Amino acid sequence: MTGALLDQAFFSRPVAEVAPELLGCVIEVGRSAAVIVEVERYQQDDPASHSFRGPTPRAAVMFGPAGRLYVYRSYGIHWCANVVCEPEGHGAALLLRAAEPVRGLAAMRRRRGVEDARLLCSGPGRLCQALGIDGSMNGSLVGAGPVRIAAGDAVHDVVVGSRIGISVAVDRPWRFGVAGSPHLSRPFPSPVVA
Repeated sequence: MTGALLDQAFFSRPVAEVAPELLGCVIEVGRSAAVIVEVERYQQDDPASHSFRGPTPRAAVMFGPAGRLYVYRSYGIHWCANVVCEPEGHGAALLLRAAEPVRGLAAMRRRRGVEDARLLCSGPGRLCQALGIDGSMNGSLVGAGPVRIAAGDAVHDVVVGSRIGISVAVDRPWRFGVAGSPHLSRPFPSPVVA
């Protein structure tokens, strides 16, 4: 870990504030760690969000308390991890889209079956597979459970663009990334620097 563990107060703020500040932070699971380079914002008034229909059994974790992991299967294949934000009852979270591996690369390569470090965590499903995040971690508190997130180096050039892999509300610029990172899930077309 490079800095102090992020606490519930960090995540209890508006998801729009937390999103760019999560970039550059370090996610650690066991002996593996990676620097977060891309996230996507989701909230209850967003038709692309799992929380849009309220606290259904699947999305109940998104309604808090803040700082918990919301882990779900995407298309029945890949695990995806989100960190719940905002005060309890708000239905907001940040999808962890991509990270730069920094420790435990041998274990990540074994889990993913690839050698290229750029392909280990460059996408939400890849990130979860590389770090060993699965459904058993759904609802666990970041820092108190198997997943920890710590403050990292400040990121000065944050790019913003539309989200990926959704079919509604695609025009919302709620995808945030570290400018120029080779570990992004996908390059930002005509990115706007925040």
